[in-house]
Amino acid sequence: MLFIAFFFSLGSAGAYAEGRCPPGQYPVGGQGVGGCAPIPGYGGNQTAQPAPPPIDPGRYEDRWGAMALSDSTPDAGVVVDQLTEGDAKRVAIEKCSRNGLKDCRILLTYRNQCAAWVVPSADAPGAETGISAGLSEQAAVDNATAKCKHAPGGSCVLAYSACSLPQWTR
Repeated sequence: MLFIAFFFSLGSAGAYAEGRCPPGQYPVGGQGVGGCAPIPGYGGNQTAQPAPPPIDPGRYEDRWGAMALSDSTPDAGVVVDQLTEGDAKRVAIEKCSRNGLKDCRILLTYRNQCAAWVVPSADAPGAETGISAGLSEQAAVDNATAKCKHAPGGSCVLAYSACSLPQWTR
């Protein structure tokens, strides 16, 4: 009976969380040398370190281009690498209107692509220019060439091509 009382008295000496360590600590050491270390953040009374600011991974920004043409003259305005569609249209119209023209209109706007303008080599009845955008400059030229209509015996000639591709920024 004395043995049982002694055994239960050992259990009332205090509870230990991590093996031989009190709550909020964990065992450290080994090879016969042991100790306890505090568990980081246990109990909520640790001084919190401010989180470092997030690192901006960067992103691609859209770029716009536009083509404008006068209805009464051969004047045109083209622009690439604009941040918005509105800017691209405005600048293309301004370039087309640089000689005081009031009849410039937008022929094409494009975003994150290339554009091409192909014209017939001779002004003849039924001849039509070809204007198109594409994922590459060659694709834009091919698409515009397919739309161009030239007079018999004539051909279509590349008048303009350029790209407004997205740009990586941080």
